[in-house]
Amino acid sequence: MEQSTMSHQMMGYDRTSTMFSPDGRLLQVEYAKKTIRQGSTAIGIVCKDGILLLTDKRIANKLIISESVEKLFQVDEHIGATVSGFVSDGRVLIEKARIRAQQHRVTYDEPIDVLELVKNICDMKQWFTQVGGARPFGVSILFAGVDEDSVPKLFATEPSGIFFQYKATAVGEGEVEVNDILNKEYKDNMNLDDGFRLAIVAFKKVLGKNFDINRLSGAYIKNDNKKFTKVDMGYLRKLTK
Repeated sequence: MEQSTMSHQMMGYDRTSTMFSPDGRLLQVEYAKKTIRQGSTAIGIVCKDGILLLTDKRIANKLIISESVEKLFQVDEHIGATVSGFVSDGRVLIEKARIRAQQHRVTYDEPIDVLELVKNICDMKQWFTQVGGARPFGVSILFAGVDEDSVPKLFATEPSGIFFQYKATAVGEGEVEVNDILNKEYKDNMNLDDGFRLAIVAFKKVLGKNFDINRLSGAYIKNDNKKFTKVDMGYLRKLTK
C-alpha cells in the first residue's frame, strides 16, 4: 500500500466516506473500487444487431446449485444488467432500478431511457458517498439496453456515482486483461454471435485452466424486438468449438 494511503489511515481519513483526505480523496470510495476488482468478471459488448452481457458466476463450492447464483438481471423489458463486487449491494440497486423503470412506465406509458435509469441509480450511489453513517455501494453495474431509437447502449457505473458509456467493456477481477483484449479485437460491425465469441475468448484467456463454460451466464437484447433474453447454455457451448 502506498505511503500516503497508510498515513491517511493513521490519521483517520478512511473512517468515514464523508471525509476528504488532505489531497482530495475519499478513501472509502477507493476501497469500494478495490472490492470490485476482487469480484467476478462481467463483460458487455455493443453489436450492430443488439447488445450482450456475459458474466462469470464463479461458483466456489461444487455443492452450490448453480441456478441459485444470480449475477445477471432483467431490469425492464428492454434493459438488462450484471454486477461485480458485493452482489448483495448490487441486488438492492437492481431492485431500485426495477421500481424506477416501472414507475416511469406507469407515469408516462412508455419505457424508460437507459441513460435516465443509469443517472437515477448513480444519483443514489453518489448520495451514499456523502452521508454520515453510510458506506459507498461496493459494486459496479453494467447496464445494457435498447431504447425506442433502436440503438443499443452500454453503461458502466462506479461506487462514486460516476458512469461512462462504452462500445465494449469489462468490470471485476479480470477487467484489465479483458479490456486489453476488447481494445484490440472489438469491431463496430460485429454481430451478436461475434460478440459472444469474443467475450468467451476473453474469459478463456483470463480464467485459463479454470475456464468452464458452465460458469458463464449470458443475455442479449436485439435492436429489432428490444427484449431481454437469456442465452441457452447449448448456444454458448457451440460458440466455444
